[in-house]
Amino acid sequence: MNAVELIRKKRDGGTLTDDEVRWFVDAYTRGVVADEQASALLMAVFFRGMAPPELATWTAAMIASGERLDLAPVGRPTVDKHSTGGVGDKISLPLVPLVAACGAAVPQLSGRGLGHTGGTLDKLEAIAGVRVALSNDEVVEQLRSIGCVICAAGPDLAPADRKLYALRDVTATVESIPLIASSIMSKKIAEGTESLVLDVKSGAGAFMRDPADARRLAETMVEIGNGNGVRTVALLTTMDVPLGRTAGNGLEIAETLDVLGGGGPADVVEVTLALAREMLALAGVDGADPAAALADGSARARWDDLVRAQGGDPTAPLPEAPERHDVLAPRSGWLTRLDALGVGVAAWRLGAGRARKEDPVSPTAGVVWHATVGDRVEEGQPLLTLHADDPSRFAAGLDALDGAFEIGDVEPEPVVRVLDRIA
Repeated sequence: MNAVELIRKKRDGGTLTDDEVRWFVDAYTRGVVADEQASALLMAVFFRGMAPPELATWTAAMIASGERLDLAPVGRPTVDKHSTGGVGDKISLPLVPLVAACGAAVPQLSGRGLGHTGGTLDKLEAIAGVRVALSNDEVVEQLRSIGCVICAAGPDLAPADRKLYALRDVTATVESIPLIASSIMSKKIAEGTESLVLDVKSGAGAFMRDPADARRLAETMVEIGNGNGVRTVALLTTMDVPLGRTAGNGLEIAETLDVLGGGGPADVVEVTLALAREMLALAGVDGADPAAALADGSARARWDDLVRAQGGDPTAPLPEAPERHDVLAPRSGWLTRLDALGVGVAAWRLGAGRARKEDPVSPTAGVVWHATVGDRVEEGQPLLTLHADDPSRFAAGLDALDGAFEIGDVEPEPVVRVLDRIA
């Protein structure tokens, strides 16, 4: 086959055959197709989209480009969760041990943050000693013994996606629903889970700002998952207001411990429990009460098991930022707006995030907001606190927060976090 012919066909609105799709994904993974040719095809897909059969074959080819984990030795039903990302979205951290404490096994293969969205692996590594690079055998053994793992995907899991994602990142072709869906689902299917719950977010701080786009993405991923034998549902959730009260790696671990201790912000608990119930239902675990598992300490005990299994000490104190700066409420009233994107960019600029995948991140930097939308605030009270290792970063963080919040005289409507369910 010829890459130029495939590019021309897709550019002109044609549908690639199964053989053409399989050839292209395999040839690019092996280095037969050049980056500039793959870039051209990705741009054609960006503008022309993919027909459902075309997308199904594309995803299957990405899965087939590497190995597929065998989780049969785990000995209990497996279910995973994936979020499309947001600000303060630490949900995976309390959710994974919670679902494991209720009787399912959770093979959570996670990623790192980029830009204003945080990464689960960066957060977990704020705990000294924790390893996130595990072998396949270690993953299976940890799932068998304690029922949960949070780690990076191995290099042999959907390697086509790793190459294609890196190319999309530098060619402005990330924001394509077929390419997003196939990227996410190829990794999740290859990891071998039997069931999957998706948390697809929309709003100012989300990857998909438009709720209609988020719905289309959710529907596409659910169709791909079920078509590949993975029981899949999606929840549509909002990300106009950041989740919880913290954005930043170590800060979000501290908030996770609050949730696992039976407390924590109400919205974090709400989304965690909603996803946990969906995961347990898909896994066929009947009679488990995730709210009770938070209250009685069993979820926290399973978290401690996970941290120890991956080389960390769950009793060790978390690192704290040496520099802090308070943003005071300029007037009294109701907090009517707190922009998730502004908060996320501020945390990023303070050192919690990265502009490139190879950049280091600070375990202590980030933002704490002492009130969220719907709370009453008083003039002069600390509204947000910026955490940084270097005080020179505060100016850029404050600039990101300029215009990011509003205080009014009328109490706003409550923030609705879970909008819909797609199955």
